[in-house]
Amino acid sequence: MHPALWPERAPAALQPQTEAFVDALLSRMSLEEKVAQMIQADVGSLTSEDLRTYKLGAVLAGGGAAPRGDVRAGARAWLELADTLYRAALQSDTAAHPPIPILFGVDAVHGDAKIRGATIFPHNIGLGAAHDPQLVERIGHATAEEVATTGIDWTFAPTVAVARDVRWGRSYESYSDDPALVATYAAAMVRGLQGERSRATFMAPGRTLSSVKHFLGDGGTFDGRDQGDNRAPESVLIRVHAAGYPAAIDAGALIVMASFSGWQGVKMHANADLLGTILKGRFGFQGFVVGDWNAQEEVPGCTKFSCAAAANAGIDMFMAPDSWKQIYEHTLAQARAGEIAPERIDDAVRRILRVKALAGLFTRPAPKERTDAGHFERLGSAAHRALARTAVRESLVLLKNEHDTLPLSPRAHILVAGEAADRIGMQAGGWTVDWQGDHNHNDDFPGATSIYQGIRSIVTAAGGTATLSPDGSFAARPDAAIVVFGERPYAEYEGDRETLDFSREDTRTLTLLRSLQSRGIRTISIFLSGRPLWVNPEINASDAFVAAWLPGSEGEGIADVLFRAPDGQPRLDFTGKLSFPWPRTAMPVTYDADDRTSGALFERGYGLSYRHADRVGHLSEDPQIAPDRGDADSLFQAGHATAPWSLFVGDDLAQVRVTGAEQVSPAGAVRVTLPDSQLEVRWSGAGRGDFWIGGRPIDLLAAAHRGDVVQARLRIEQPPTGAVRVGLRCAPTSQAAETGCGVPGGAMLDATPVLTSVRRGAWTRLTVPLACFAGHSGLSSVAAPFALRAEAGLAIAFSDIRLAHASEPECHLRIQPE
Repeated sequence: MHPALWPERAPAALQPQTEAFVDALLSRMSLEEKVAQMIQADVGSLTSEDLRTYKLGAVLAGGGAAPRGDVRAGARAWLELADTLYRAALQSDTAAHPPIPILFGVDAVHGDAKIRGATIFPHNIGLGAAHDPQLVERIGHATAEEVATTGIDWTFAPTVAVARDVRWGRSYESYSDDPALVATYAAAMVRGLQGERSRATFMAPGRTLSSVKHFLGDGGTFDGRDQGDNRAPESVLIRVHAAGYPAAIDAGALIVMASFSGWQGVKMHANADLLGTILKGRFGFQGFVVGDWNAQEEVPGCTKFSCAAAANAGIDMFMAPDSWKQIYEHTLAQARAGEIAPERIDDAVRRILRVKALAGLFTRPAPKERTDAGHFERLGSAAHRALARTAVRESLVLLKNEHDTLPLSPRAHILVAGEAADRIGMQAGGWTVDWQGDHNHNDDFPGATSIYQGIRSIVTAAGGTATLSPDGSFAARPDAAIVVFGERPYAEYEGDRETLDFSREDTRTLTLLRSLQSRGIRTISIFLSGRPLWVNPEINASDAFVAAWLPGSEGEGIADVLFRAPDGQPRLDFTGKLSFPWPRTAMPVTYDADDRTSGALFERGYGLSYRHADRVGHLSEDPQIAPDRGDADSLFQAGHATAPWSLFVGDDLAQVRVTGAEQVSPAGAVRVTLPDSQLEVRWSGAGRGDFWIGGRPIDLLAAAHRGDVVQARLRIEQPPTGAVRVGLRCAPTSQAAETGCGVPGGAMLDATPVLTSVRRGAWTRLTVPLACFAGHSGLSSVAAPFALRAEAGLAIAFSDIRLAHASEPECHLRIQPE
């Protein structure tokens, strides 16, 4: 590290009255109370009684958390929850000092999208294409108003990552690959959410605290893997990935969220140089640093229950959703033992109390009594929906418009096709209602408008017709067809990709487009995605092609620019310009030392309009996929888990995702390393240990009946000294089910005999027929297609693990030496 290379900013002047209040309060707090302030728990894992007992500093409602566990609960239930928890935290059994209010945080990352009926704005990637910081600030204010009406005072936004490999599953949370645009937007969103820190608007009614995330470099991880390692040189970290933070801090940001990811092999939650010397030193940040969801567990030597290293590195508040009680006890013990210095504890708590005081929490009434709470008419208000509709229009990027196909006549007969045409959940994407946003229906979005509904509204008003046909079939030949398709919703690492080839996932749409094209029907593609993807075949099969990103709840904004007005002129023109380069092949665009790109089909800033047309011509349909990528059946190959699959280890204590070159399970029972192009898994013999490859659940029921198998090329480094089981894990149907499949721990087979028979040091192939699990419930929702459990010592190296097409309808584990 070279701190002198980083920008230096003078910290904002502290308010003497606030500092005096904080110092007085801090001096009267017990160590137990101080440590409790450093903990944030999820509302799904604590009760009001817990808050009366432990006096935690904050709570959050994570991706799947909600009042009474109902993610479709209404705004009134959310306000009731916020009020109940707030009042419980203020019930104090000590007279030593005034009670300390909690902070309540929520992921309102594109509007208050967890709340039924809220306005859902375009995800950040769409806002980046609008190139309109004033629009972003207005969206921040509107979002804060809707959050505040439920009594919540903290929004986990904005994300200021500069995504440089859009295979990353969080790319849609990035405004742009341009650090200058990200910096401008970071400041705008902070001002919109919080108000101006130096003015009366700061944390006034209808405002919420922001938290800028994720510090630092999460948009530049190797291979675009979420929570992975950023290997960029320090100069790139400064110039590119840190750009949003000084701007956000200057705009008044008081909370920064640390990243799961690492930089050059050091996890951010343990990086004292970046959290302390740079963020709190060079950047002059006076607020507090909150961790991410149990991210401390990925720090070497830590678990989600205990991590003095993270506190010492500069994490002021642990986000410990389901581990809060244990991490409280361990942190308290570490503070008493001197593993965490008193000065570090006091610094963390002083920062937390300062933020609470500056935000007015000590004088703010309980949520139900606030002047900005309970006004549920603000959720999805006409003004907010109009703002979102404007944002949709400004975000659209016209990539192709041959033969002046657009704008269309609204008096025409329009066929509206594609699976996303009338699915608001698909146009809203992840972080909507719940974490992944992939189980939503139109009824979950009262007041929202699908893309088809927006088209129908404009067309029928003009005397035309709009016919919805998701599969593209029709009885009467249409004048034009609008086909709406794209990525299905995802969030975080479950959205990681191996390549940018869209057609690999959705050949039905390409078939439909080519069918319409062959019949001479003018075809307009509306492409929904959280990133630029390689869609050359789809562009070739379309007369016009629109990148619509993830527009949110106001589908009418798309129809606004597709049709002519009654006088024959365009209603509105396209103004959106790419904020990311669009890839020429199915492999990501690359950047040189001067940020010049290679591999772009359309450069950042590209975007056609009715006034400025251009001919795209026929594009190459060779995806040019790298040899070690794009294998749809692979789970692990060439030294890496195949996205979106991830490696996991676990034991009797907990489980953890493998995001670096080495990972040990929380109790030390199993260790994973990734040397060269292999995967080594070693069980210590100190109790049960699990290794598995998991991700978003897939349906393997038909594959099991077909006789398909899981194959693993492996080498025994140390023969088993106890029982070994192999199998799969299903998505749990209840908390008690653990890993589903109808049995705790998943569906597993005794592999001890076959693995004991293998010659040590020789490569061999293990075949596990899926027919072995055909009788287990949950086979239609398999979250881990390959899992190993050992009760004692064992060491195995893997070079390849995959699903394989076969015809083995009977259950016989097979081992085949090479």
